Amino acid sequence: MEDIKQYVTKHKDRFINELIELLKIPSVSADSAFSQDVLDTAEAVKESLEKAGCDFVEICDTAGYPIVYGEKTIDPKLPTVLVYGHYDVQPADPLELWTSPPFEPVIKKTDIHPEGAIFARGACDDKGQMYMHVKAFEYMIQTNTLPCNVKFMIEGEEEVGSVNLKTFVENNTEKLKNDVILISDTGMISNQQPSITTGLRGLSYVEVEVTGPNRDLHSGLYGGAVANPINILAKMIAQLHDENNHITIPGFYDNVEELSLEERAEMAKAPFNLDNYKKALDLNDIYGEKGYVTNERNSIRPTLDVNGILGGYTGEGAKTVIASKAFAKISMRLVPNQDWEAITDLFTKHFISIAPAGVTVKVTPHHGGQGYVTPIDSIGYKAANMAYTETFGIPAIPVRSGGSIPIVALFEKELKSKTILMGFGLDSDAIHSPNEHFGIFNYLKGIETIPLFYKYFVELSK
Repeated sequence: MEDIKQYVTKHKDRFINELIELLKIPSVSADSAFSQDVLDTAEAVKESLEKAGCDFVEICDTAGYPIVYGEKTIDPKLPTVLVYGHYDVQPADPLELWTSPPFEPVIKKTDIHPEGAIFARGACDDKGQMYMHVKAFEYMIQTNTLPCNVKFMIEGEEEVGSVNLKTFVENNTEKLKNDVILISDTGMISNQQPSITTGLRGLSYVEVEVTGPNRDLHSGLYGGAVANPINILAKMIAQLHDENNHITIPGFYDNVEELSLEERAEMAKAPFNLDNYKKALDLNDIYGEKGYVTNERNSIRPTLDVNGILGGYTGEGAKTVIASKAFAKISMRLVPNQDWEAITDLFTKHFISIAPAGVTVKVTPHHGGQGYVTPIDSIGYKAANMAYTETFGIPAIPVRSGGSIPIVALFEKELKSKTILMGFGLDSDAIHSPNEHFGIFNYLKGIETIPLFYKYFVELSK
């Protein structure tokens, strides 16, 4: 693999241009207005896998958006790596906060990315990181250095909860059989210090609806005489945390994994500058659960956040109205051992119980998933660390992530294999936010590093 750097350098412009073309397609799975674009992206991914060297590629229909499956078998006796990624992206809203159109990718230099970064929705999450694997595979095929078998499973519903992936995996365990699963949908500490995500939080996502009168009312004629659903919703949401930012749902913490002081001390070794953290977010102070530092609050502790709230008149000017209904979307990030369905049930019962007379409450679960922890003594982890060490010149640090990839726990349950999370994004890449971007350095470094994972995984598996 001595010529991987030369190969990347030689094909750098093509690699970037191919990704830019993929990013131009607005594959927003949450909005049906983009349905055809999502389907077009699946076709583009299929074509890219065929060109890269897969022996077999197919688009597998589901009850929702399709899954692109591809494979290359060089010897059934050799190990098999299953690569998972997703081609769908988050909605780009609010559009007015983008400095360039979200589906018209541009390369801009930043302080963190002096070589430039591609600004576009999906650049980092997950088209850019998914496409690293396609190009790394291309390199191994072109140079005849692929040391094992490869399978690709690229889905189109990750951003809406992978609602049909479970059925697909359950029905295709033999097709998806593997020795290790490789995913790049996470980040690393910095471009100087790589890290490997060893833990993910689970997720429960719900929508709540508070209903008062049977129609919108004049706030002068009815104000103070009937329950205002917006006021009530705000009060109910406020009751979900106490003065220490501890979640008040009965039973919520019953199965929370409590890390030892020694484990927390190991986590604290990861480089972190609180002043820089606050500066990057334009904050004058941090905020969170009492008794835990920032990097614990956003990784090993469960959370509850309102992600959206709606009710009444929100247009220009004034309209004196008491709305009939108010809505909120709420996500709970969960830690290992917290079952997302059990937490959803606890939330539902509690939220309904705190509603005052005069309103009715409805809770609608959307999606969720379990948390996950991967052992650092596994062959897969060791191979990833060796790959990072070779390309970055420094070992990777194991870290717990605050994000959720619900399907990881599903994979272990159904496919009986461990997942290795080799992320190359940065916290500053603004995923799910306006001006999402992915560094050129990170994109190319991923293509350079991934083939080394294959090499070391096969060597350690002997």
